[in-house]
Amino acid sequence: MDAQNLVVIGSGPAGVSAARAYREAGGTGPVHLLTADADPPYERPPLSKDFLRGEADLPPLEEGFPAKHEVTVTLGDPVTELGDGRVRTASGAVHRFTTCVLATGSEPVRPGIPGADHPDVRTLRSAADSRELRAAASGVRSAIVVGAGFISCEAAVSLSRLGLQVTIICPDDVPQEKRLGREAGGFLLHWLKSEGVSVLRGTKLLSIEGGYRVRTDLVPILDTGLVVLATGVRPRVELAEAAGLAVEQGRIRTDEHLRTSVPGVLAAGDVALAYNPAAGRALAVEHWGEGLAMGEVAGRTAAGEDAVWDEVPGFWSVIGDRVLKYAAWGDGFDSAHPLRRDDGGFTVWYERDGKAVGVLTREADEDYERGQELVRRGDPVPGS
Repeated sequence: MDAQNLVVIGSGPAGVSAARAYREAGGTGPVHLLTADADPPYERPPLSKDFLRGEADLPPLEEGFPAKHEVTVTLGDPVTELGDGRVRTASGAVHRFTTCVLATGSEPVRPGIPGADHPDVRTLRSAADSRELRAAASGVRSAIVVGAGFISCEAAVSLSRLGLQVTIICPDDVPQEKRLGREAGGFLLHWLKSEGVSVLRGTKLLSIEGGYRVRTDLVPILDTGLVVLATGVRPRVELAEAAGLAVEQGRIRTDEHLRTSVPGVLAAGDVALAYNPAAGRALAVEHWGEGLAMGEVAGRTAAGEDAVWDEVPGFWSVIGDRVLKYAAWGDGFDSAHPLRRDDGGFTVWYERDGKAVGVLTREADEDYERGQELVRRGDPVPGS
């Protein structure tokens, strides 16, 4: 299917990668990328790290992207309607397409508790969010970060390095306990404490009063200068649902070529529940690298290639100065096997039904690279 007129909705890694891959695969039709974001396509990982701390400018996702790939980019004009080979934006503009790639990404979830929707309660997803959070942090002495995922850990360390007294409200006994296991969560806990971040473990958020007073089941009242919610994301599927695309588990269902249930429409990135033949099942992933990989498959599919998404999903996280590398199918494990290294690094192997399903490393790149292949093949974990 060589798209004679390609429309890409979304300017994150999946959208930009799709447009670029379409051109690189020989696609010659006009390409129009539409986004609700007011900023040109940018790298998102720094939003919780050096960009939040004001130590670096926000790098573009690709220098000279529109001109280099002959892509027309429209900023700040969200798509409101999709169907019958065309899309309509909030401004009323109509763009016809032969093929459309939905790369609408995700939005932060605010928990259903009193006060979570207060305008002074921050979330972190976009460049605008990061700028607003940095500005808000400049005038206060303390912050509470709700949630203990990677974004919350990265942001908490950044705020601590900006001079704030930072407390994380962690729902489990250690950060990421359900996802990474208890020992790996213990490493994260130690790193946070070494950066001056306090962690309230096994704690449930009950309410936020006036944007700055937090109530929990462990500590009745916590007054702070800043509250940041890092409580998960929700894929933006409203456009797809209205257009009649098949949606499962809150995501757009696709095959391994990223094709949706509607001919001529593909989906990539956070918003997709894509079949992965190496895994033998559909996977939901929310990683930057997977946005790039899935976008490339969608773009090449649009250009007529037989591209397949069959990689093992993975990502890197930088918490302070410590780099974690993780690759896994992402849908659970039976047991975790941690191995410490003399140089302070470590590897955690994740196993299910006698097969390797994930690997987490710090300063053990050879295990990370080896682990990706073991997971892909479904081999036993080393030493088992």
